Amino acid sequence: MLSPVPSPVALVSPAVPAVADVPSSRAERARMPLARRVVEAVAVDNGVCIRPLAMRRIDTTTGETSVHPVPCGATLASKCPACAEHARRLRMAQCKSGWHLDSEPLPDPAPATEEMKALAMLRADLEAARSTAETDGTTVDVGEIDGLIDQVDAELAALGVRGKAASDRRDRPRRTRSTKRRPDIPDLPRLPVATRTVGRTFTAMDGTVWRPSLFLTLTCDSYGKVNADGTPVDPDSYDYRRAARDAIHFPKVIDRFFQNLRRAVGWNVQYFAALEPQRRLAPHVHAAIRGTIPRTVIRQVAAATYHNVWWPTCDTVRYGPQHPPVWDAGQGGYVDPDTGGLLPSWDDAIDAIGPDDPPAHVVRFGPQIRADGVTANNATAGRLIGYLTKYLTKGLDSCHETTTDAQRVHAERFAETLRVEPCSPTCANWLAYGVQPRHARPGLTLGRCMGKAHKRATLGFGGRRVLVSRQWSGKSLADHKADRRAFVAALLDAAGQRIDARRHVWQLLRPGDPGTPRRDHLILHAIAERHIWRSQLHAAQQAATASGNSPPGHDPSQPLAA
Repeated sequence: MLSPVPSPVALVSPAVPAVADVPSSRAERARMPLARRVVEAVAVDNGVCIRPLAMRRIDTTTGETSVHPVPCGATLASKCPACAEHARRLRMAQCKSGWHLDSEPLPDPAPATEEMKALAMLRADLEAARSTAETDGTTVDVGEIDGLIDQVDAELAALGVRGKAASDRRDRPRRTRSTKRRPDIPDLPRLPVATRTVGRTFTAMDGTVWRPSLFLTLTCDSYGKVNADGTPVDPDSYDYRRAARDAIHFPKVIDRFFQNLRRAVGWNVQYFAALEPQRRLAPHVHAAIRGTIPRTVIRQVAAATYHNVWWPTCDTVRYGPQHPPVWDAGQGGYVDPDTGGLLPSWDDAIDAIGPDDPPAHVVRFGPQIRADGVTANNATAGRLIGYLTKYLTKGLDSCHETTTDAQRVHAERFAETLRVEPCSPTCANWLAYGVQPRHARPGLTLGRCMGKAHKRATLGFGGRRVLVSRQWSGKSLADHKADRRAFVAALLDAAGQRIDARRHVWQLLRPGDPGTPRRDHLILHAIAERHIWRSQLHAAQQAATASGNSPPGHDPSQPLAA
């Protein structure tokens, strides 16, 4: 059962309640708010999860057990507004922490010790012995050497070595394509990329030192003229197919842009980017970039950035949903429904692409590029962070409100195009173009691929909504969560309210567990707990401020929200 929680408010005196007016019609009763919705509204106002999970807490010292609500951790407001807002604010903190750094976020790796070098030498000898045994055909010796290699790798990991000295996959066939740039793409300067990630500083006439950064916006190309509400002026000439393919492969061109940018400027540019759709449903990206770069260089890099999609040709549909290829267990693949001939496999279709054949699709940016300078002490820095993360709590299809029939028709046509467009080498839609998907299996249906890019809520974008470079802040999202927990623990410890989290063990209550309470009881319990936590934190804040023992990073003039 739920652990007892003291009431955070005073008890109401048992006065005689007033007689409420009884609704006289069904319509009036329907306008009355439901009790469950009232409780959820209170939960949202207090930042409490409306879909909590029941967790059993076991005290390893006393053996006492109690059930507590734990937030669900949803990132969309349609599922849980409180958890989605918490995730958005965590992303805002992550963006702020790495935007205007004046020192490198990650230290240089420690040098290898003599013990590490000795194990690396042994690892090299074992690799040579394995190659000799494999050449001689002694499979028993190869298996024994592989066991020794695993032991050496485990010992290196125990010494604090990251990764492996060599990959376990020795036979990795790789197709290579020409890296020659397209003739319609301008050339870019290519400089050796330095290891620094911090931008330049500029000194003003009065001696003030400035370290500016950038707020960048990149968009997709045009697919036809559109109205102010994002709908096409001529829907019949609007290129829905190219729009769908650009949305599916948009993450790759973003990654290629920052690769080209680093090579053009000669240092390791770091970024925090978030993707959102325009009104025309095409994706575009906002990025906070540490350091400043001339806008001329940014426009030059954007114009010269592209991504070739080397896939089989998928412009002509050969099989429809009414007459699709069928699975033949004897041949182990899909065959033509009329002739019974086996369709070419994915690898055969890729190998058939000749060196002079054009790519199946080319993704490029549009001409709409905007770069704004911003500094750490600029009043617009916080506003831009909020602007960058404003749509993270919404699905891509709900970022802009659909109010007209033209917008609904435009969204339907775009979703229908995405439904039949291949999203990956394993997509079932390849059967429509006479190609077997990679790792084909029985049961694949045209237009029924379960890939994320086909879902209406993603608008073709199957990647992550937030793209963060590896050396942005030197911390992962889990590290930023741990920093917040450590800050609260330090504040309570400074006020004499020490928390020993190691004495408790947590267990998730599965469905059917007799100790699982109802969700409405969990929500009420979570609201009461939130009031208690907030009062405890405020008391700890006041005690730490009075004693002058505040934890690092705490501003005593600012109230602390639970």
